Amino acid sequence: MNFLGSNSKVLKKRVSLNMGEMEQRSTAGSRLGAQENAGISTLEHGQKLPMTLPGKLTSIKIQMLDDTQEVFDVPQRAPGKVLLDAVCNHLNLVEGDYFGLEFPDHKKIMVWLDLLKPIMKQIRRPKHVVVKFVVKFFPPDHAQLQEELTRYLFALQVKQDLAQGRLTCNDTSAALLISHIVQSEIGDFDETIDHEHLAKNKYIPQQEALEDKIMEFHRNHVGQTPAESDFQLLEIARRLEMYGIRLHPAKDREGTKINLAVANTGILVFQGHTKINAFNWSKVRKLSFKRKRFLIKLRPDVNDTLEFLMASRDFCKSFWKICVEHHAFFRLFEEPKPKPKPVLFTRGSSFRFSGRTQKQVLDYVKEGGHKKVQFERKHSKIRSIRSLTAQPSEQHAEVPKQSCSFTFGDDADSPMVQSCRQGKELKVSTEDNGQRRSPSLKKSPKESGRVDGAVMVTMEEEEEVVKDRTQQNRSQSQQPSTAGSLTGSPHLSELSVNSQGAPVVANMSLSPNLSPDAKPSSPLISPLLNDPSCVRTDDEEEVRRKRFPTDKAYFIAKEVSTTERTYLKDLEVITSCFQSTVSKEDCMPETLKNLLFSSFEPLYKFHTSFLKEIEQRLALWEGRSNAHVKGDYQRIGDVMLKNIQSMKQLTIHLRKHNEVLVELENGIKNSRKLENLCRDFELQKVCYLPLNTFLLRPLHRLMHYKQIMERLCKHYPPNHGDFRDSRAALAEISEMVAQLHGSMIKMENFQKLHELKKDLIGIDNLVIPGREFIRLGSLSKLSGKGLQQRMFFLFNDVLLYTSRGLTASNQFKVHGQLPLYGMTIEESEEEWGVPHCFTLRGQHQSIIVAASTRAEMDKWTEDIQMAIDLAEKSSGPAPELLASSPPDNKSPDETTVDQESEDDLSASRTSLERQSPHRGNTTVHVCWHRNTSVSMIDFSIAVENQLSGNLLRKFKNSNGWQKLWVVFTNFCMFFYKSHQDNHPLASLPLLGYSLTIPSETENIHKDYVFKLHFKSHVYYFRAESEYTFERWMEVIRSATSSASRTRVLSHKESHVY
Repeated sequence: MNFLGSNSKVLKKRVSLNMGEMEQRSTAGSRLGAQENAGISTLEHGQKLPMTLPGKLTSIKIQMLDDTQEVFDVPQRAPGKVLLDAVCNHLNLVEGDYFGLEFPDHKKIMVWLDLLKPIMKQIRRPKHVVVKFVVKFFPPDHAQLQEELTRYLFALQVKQDLAQGRLTCNDTSAALLISHIVQSEIGDFDETIDHEHLAKNKYIPQQEALEDKIMEFHRNHVGQTPAESDFQLLEIARRLEMYGIRLHPAKDREGTKINLAVANTGILVFQGHTKINAFNWSKVRKLSFKRKRFLIKLRPDVNDTLEFLMASRDFCKSFWKICVEHHAFFRLFEEPKPKPKPVLFTRGSSFRFSGRTQKQVLDYVKEGGHKKVQFERKHSKIRSIRSLTAQPSEQHAEVPKQSCSFTFGDDADSPMVQSCRQGKELKVSTEDNGQRRSPSLKKSPKESGRVDGAVMVTMEEEEEVVKDRTQQNRSQSQQPSTAGSLTGSPHLSELSVNSQGAPVVANMSLSPNLSPDAKPSSPLISPLLNDPSCVRTDDEEEVRRKRFPTDKAYFIAKEVSTTERTYLKDLEVITSCFQSTVSKEDCMPETLKNLLFSSFEPLYKFHTSFLKEIEQRLALWEGRSNAHVKGDYQRIGDVMLKNIQSMKQLTIHLRKHNEVLVELENGIKNSRKLENLCRDFELQKVCYLPLNTFLLRPLHRLMHYKQIMERLCKHYPPNHGDFRDSRAALAEISEMVAQLHGSMIKMENFQKLHELKKDLIGIDNLVIPGREFIRLGSLSKLSGKGLQQRMFFLFNDVLLYTSRGLTASNQFKVHGQLPLYGMTIEESEEEWGVPHCFTLRGQHQSIIVAASTRAEMDKWTEDIQMAIDLAEKSSGPAPELLASSPPDNKSPDETTVDQESEDDLSASRTSLERQSPHRGNTTVHVCWHRNTSVSMIDFSIAVENQLSGNLLRKFKNSNGWQKLWVVFTNFCMFFYKSHQDNHPLASLPLLGYSLTIPSETENIHKDYVFKLHFKSHVYYFRAESEYTFERWMEVIRSATSSASRTRVLSHKESHVY
C-alpha cells in the first residue's frame, strides 16, 4: 500500500517471494529507515514455512484499501497464507489477522482466499484477476484495535463501504461519518476548502443533498487529529446495523426472499437491509450445508433445525466457510487443530479456520513484541506518525479521545478557542458558535420572571445577593442549618426541590409571585455551602496540588476511589435506609425481603473492604508513609485484579437482581401498603434517585470498572510494571460485563417503563411484555386554540401525548394515543407556517406537532419512523392504553385537565414549587420545563457517564471558590458538603445547559475551569488536575444540549429497542 501519498491513482510495485524466504523491495517502512516488522504470522507457534524449491514464480495483483495496486511474485505452490503474510509484512501491519484477501472465482463469485490451499489451485488465471485486501473480521469494539495503522485501514474500509452503498444508514449518520473522513483528510473546517474538497471527492451516492449537513458537522471537529477522526468514524460506524455486514441472498422454508450474514455475534437474518432475526453463537450447536441447503442446528433447549435455500452449492459452501471462520476467530482461544485424515474414505468438508484467533492477536499485541513505525495517509494533508520508540508519554494516545474531547493548541484567533491556562489555549466544540443547536425557548412576558417552574432571581437581584454575602454569612453562621435555604435558588437547582420532588424546605412553601424583597436565600450563600472552613484560598490550593502525585495513573486510581464512595452510599440506601424502613412496617413479604437484602448485603460488605484497600493504596501513593519511596505502591492494577477476581464470586447475587426488580414491582402492584411505603421512601432526601434505579447500580458499576481499566491500559506503556495486572483485570471485568450485559439491558427497559408509569395517569397497561421505551419529550400540539405544550412518550408500538395540569401528584394525564401501526410522517412547515412542524397521520387520527428546534424535530422524526418500521413488522396494532376509568389511586380532590388551555398549562408550571406526594423533578419534568427530549439511548449514555469528586464552585460576580463534593448521574449534578453526607443539599439538572470554557473577558485566571450556563444561570467549576478536568468535561458534555446530538447519532442505529 502506498502510504507516501503518490499522485498517481494506481501505483504498481513488485514484491518477490520464495517459499523459504520473503524478499521485500522498498517498503514504506524501509524507505523511512524503520526496522522491518514481520507483523503477525498466521503460522502456528514455532512452525516455519517448509523449505522447498522456489519453483516458478507467479505475479499476483493486490488492490489495497487506499485503491493502490501492488504486484507480488509468489511461487506457484505457495499456500494462501504466504501471500497474506507478505502483504501484512509489506504494510508493517501488526494486527493483520483482521484482514483477508478476496477474489472472483471462475463463476464470478467473490470468495476468500483459503490460507491452507495452494494459491494457483484457487486463482486459475492470476494475470486477469485482481485480489482485494480488505477487512474480514469486524470486532465488536474498535477499541480492541491497538494500532493506529489498523484503525486507519478500518476507516478506509468504512469509507469504501459507504461509497459502494454497502454500509446503509440515514442521511444524518452518513453526513456525520463523512464529516470525520473530511476532517482526517483536510483538517479543520474551512468553508471554501470544504466546498472544493466535496466537489472533487464523492463519498456516497447523491452526496450533493448532504453537503450542507456534512459541513455543519465538520465545523464541530476543530482540533481533531486524523487518528481521533478514525476513532470517531469507527465509533459511529460500529453502531450501524449494516457495519461489517455482507449480505448473502437466500430463501426460507416458505420461499420468502431473505439475506443471510455473519458477524462477531453469530448469524444474522435480514429482509432487505433490516435485521429480522439473529442466532447467537451460544445458541448454535452445528452448522452444515447439503447441496443448496444451509442448515443451522440449535442447542437442545431450543431443539430446532433451521433451513435456508441458497442459489447454488458454491454459494452455500462459501457462506458456510465464512461462518466457520467467524466462529473460530471470535469464539475460540486458539487455532483449531486439524482432524486426522481417514484411512479409507472422507466424508464432508475438511475445511478449517487457519490463523490466529482474536484472543491470540490481542495477547500478542498486549505483550508488545513489535516495533512501531511511521506511516503516512494517502489523501490526507495531516501527517500521522506512530512512534519508532515506545515513549511512555505517548502510549496512552494510541486510542484517541472522543471527538468532543479537547486538545491544546495555539490558535488564538479561532472562535472555538477559550482561555484555560496561562500560556495555553483550549479548543472545545461548544454551542456558542452555532445558534442552530441552541433551543429557542420563548415564553410570554408573564413567564419571564420564572425559569423551569421555579422562582428566577434576576441579574440585579443576584448581584445584590453577592454584595450581601459577607453579612449573610456572618448572620447565618450563627443559625442552625435548615434545608429551607436551598429551596428558592436558581443557582443550583431551578427545580427548587429535593431530587425526588419533595421540597427540601421543611416549613416553607414557595409562591410563584414571590417578590424580590421576599426572595429566599441562595443555597450557594447558605452556611452549609459557604462555610468559611470549606473555602480554600488559591495559595492553599497550589500547595496542595504540588504535594500530590501528578501521574495520570494516580488520578485514574483516585477516580476509582471517589466513584466507589458514591457507589457504597448507593448500596447503603438499600441495605441500611430502605431495610430499616421496611423492618418498621410489616408490609413486604418475607420471601421478597430475603431475596432483596440477601442479594445486596454481600455486595455492601465486599465493597466496603474494597474501598478501604483502594484508599490505603492511595495513601501510600501520595506519600503519607515511607513505603512510597520504594515505588512498589505507585500502581493500582494489582489491587483491581485481586478484587475483580474476588468479585466473580458475587456473580450469583448479581444474577438475582433481575428477579429482585421484577418481584419488587409485583409486590408494589399487589399491595397498596407496600406501594405507599416505597412512595414515601422515595420522598426522603436520602433517596435522591428513583428507588428501582438503585437496584441497577451493581450492574452499572461493573461497566464503570471496565471503562476505568480501559483508560488505565491505554495510559500505560506495555513495559510498565502495572500494565500486565491492569490488562488481566480488564480481561476479567470485561468477561463479567459480557455475561451480565443482556440482563442489564432488559432491566433498564423494565425499570424505565415502571418509572414512567408513576409519572402518568389515565393508563391501565403501560408495562406489558414486548413493549420498549424509545423517547420522551416536550412538543407543541396544534389545536383550535393554537400551539399548546404537550408531553409525548414514544414506545415501539404506540405514541402517547399528555398534559400537565393542576394535580396534587405532579403527574401527566394521558390525552390520547396514536398506534404506530400504519402511521405516516409528513413535514408541514409550509402548510401551517409553523417552524419545525410535522404531521403524524394514524389510521384513525392525525395530529400536527412542532418541535422547539430543527435538531429536536430530526430526533423525533427519526425515532418515530424507526418505531413505525418496528410496528409494521409486529403481529398487528397495539392494544388500547387509555384507561376506561380513572385509576383507583387517584386523589379525590385532584383537578382534571380535560379542558386544555394555555392558562392551565401555564399555571401548572408552579406546581413544582408546592409540597407534593410525588417526585417533581424526574427527567420527565425537566424535559417539560426545558422544552427538550431524551431517548433510551441517552439514558444508556448517562449510565456510562457517572462521576464523583471534589470541585471548587464559583458563580457569576462572586470572588471566592467553595469546595463541594459533587456526584454526577442521571443528567444531574448533586451537591454535598462532603462525601460523608448521606443526602445531597441541592441538585442541578443539566438537560438544556451549555458547557464551555471561560473566555478571557470573564477574568477566570485559573487552571482547569469549565462553565455551565442556561439563560441567566452561570456557574464555574474548577477541577484539581488536567485528567479530572477532562473527565468532568466528558461526562457533563453527555448531558448538555451542546454535545448530546452527536453522540445520540452514533448510538441510534445500533440500539436494540
